[in-house]
Amino acid sequence: MTTQTVRGRRRATGPAPEPRPAVAVPADRPRDAHRDERRGRRSPFRQVTDLAAASGVGQKAGIALAATGLVLTVTVPATGPVMATDVGSSAGVVSAAVQPDVTAAEAKIDFNRTAVTTQGDPDGKLKQLLSAQSVGSITRAASSGSLAAPLDQLKTASPFGYRVSPITGGSGEFHRGQDYAAQCGTGVLAAASGTVTFTGWHPYGGGNRVVIDHGNGLETTYNHLSSASVKVGQQVSRGAVVAMSGTTGASTGCHLHFEVMVNGEVVDPTGWL
Repeated sequence: MTTQTVRGRRRATGPAPEPRPAVAVPADRPRDAHRDERRGRRSPFRQVTDLAAASGVGQKAGIALAATGLVLTVTVPATGPVMATDVGSSAGVVSAAVQPDVTAAEAKIDFNRTAVTTQGDPDGKLKQLLSAQSVGSITRAASSGSLAAPLDQLKTASPFGYRVSPITGGSGEFHRGQDYAAQCGTGVLAAASGTVTFTGWHPYGGGNRVVIDHGNGLETTYNHLSSASVKVGQQVSRGAVVAMSGTTGASTGCHLHFEVMVNGEVVDPTGWL
């Protein structure tokens, strides 16, 4: 029996109850024989969640993946790809791909390259074309566009090949070049860089004539000129004015007779322009 004091504490009014007798516990209490084995084995669910937490994915994400039954593959930059086995397997195996040792062998790097030419460098294209093979074996497709126009504006008056002679009226005359209409005194331009090898009168109807050697058997000639502005041995650049058009020699009017010669033989100029 107890009584309540003024401050709220209870005071015993009778003797304390007898303590309960102690029960002896045997030291070798029987244990579950399979308890340790169950503790060492992790369930597939636990495997996925532990792997997710270890690889940085997060325990919640691992739980979500384990709940959906998906296979989790995590890439760890430091150790390579880490993969969890199928959650349906009896035991989880975590494998880390071993990064192979990389060694640098001695290597010789050659920065030399062949000449690269573009349409912006037509003289370079012509030089490469002439040096790569015999000028006589160059195809029309390869030579097209390698020479520049000998006039600012090209207006064909008479093409290369057989024609009716404008002088005699006879048929079957072979025209050795391409005639372009041009008023007398029009500037005549070098079709490519080269060396002037002839200036003067052409005895076979060409009148005043200029010949430029471009190397490797390629030459261009300019005929019926009113005057020439270059001399033999002079180096000229593509597009430079070398003469003025005229009507000298076997001519019926002001024009330019333009020829392309390969190894001394005339060819159709349109295959090079």
